[in-house]
Amino acid sequence: MSSMLASRGIRAKSSALRAIVSLESSSCPASAKGHAPTVFDLLDFFQATAFSVLGESVTVIEVIGFVTGALCVWAVTRQFVWNWPVGIANNVAFVILFVGAGLYADAALQVIFAAIAVYGWILWTRRRSADSSIAVEVRRATRREGVWGAAVTVVLTAAAAVTLNTATDSTVPLPDAFVLAASLLATWGQARKIIEQWWVWIIVDMVSIPLYISKGLWLTAILYTGFLALCFDGLRRWRVELRRTSADSHSSAVHDRQVAAP
Repeated sequence: MSSMLASRGIRAKSSALRAIVSLESSSCPASAKGHAPTVFDLLDFFQATAFSVLGESVTVIEVIGFVTGALCVWAVTRQFVWNWPVGIANNVAFVILFVGAGLYADAALQVIFAAIAVYGWILWTRRRSADSSIAVEVRRATRREGVWGAAVTVVLTAAAAVTLNTATDSTVPLPDAFVLAASLLATWGQARKIIEQWWVWIIVDMVSIPLYISKGLWLTAILYTGFLALCFDGLRRWRVELRRTSADSHSSAVHDRQVAAP
């Protein structure tokens, strides 16, 4: 229901603004015919109902978010570098969706995600050395990274929850804030190919699913259920990759010692 009301609210605002623009431009003969599509036309298109699930409207932008999100996570599990541009497209879709649903922290999070995605895109495509075929390798977090990550998540969650509670009309400030903070940590870990980022994503998804159901974002909740399954698959695949690279590193170290031995 919340997504339906959010979509109606945005469409109503779009229609009102369109009316104002029409009144202001009615005296201009050139605008009478053949005007180019405006941002309000795009808003109407994205917020239009694509279909219904259990009596709840699912908008075009939610469908776009579903498709790009699923494709992005699938690509991450297989370490395809093009997951990053697809992820940026997903971020744009969810900014529109979450603002309409009143999930302001999640909307702000998508903007930050896009910035981190650019960083990850660069990092994953940068060659480490002349004889290396990959930019970064799957690894475990260091103890220092784990401690700092947990501390930053707690502090950021608290700060975001207070801000949402006092400065917005958010009805779910604490879980919304946690999703923001933990997702930032997970995305940074994803950019660095730290395997523990999958566990963080698993926790984020388990919090997000009931959160989005409470907001009436059924398709998004289904998407995050799929994300949860993909996270376990990604964790399994990255563990295999970690064992392989660890074995290769060990073999290389043994070979170097043998060569260096007199």
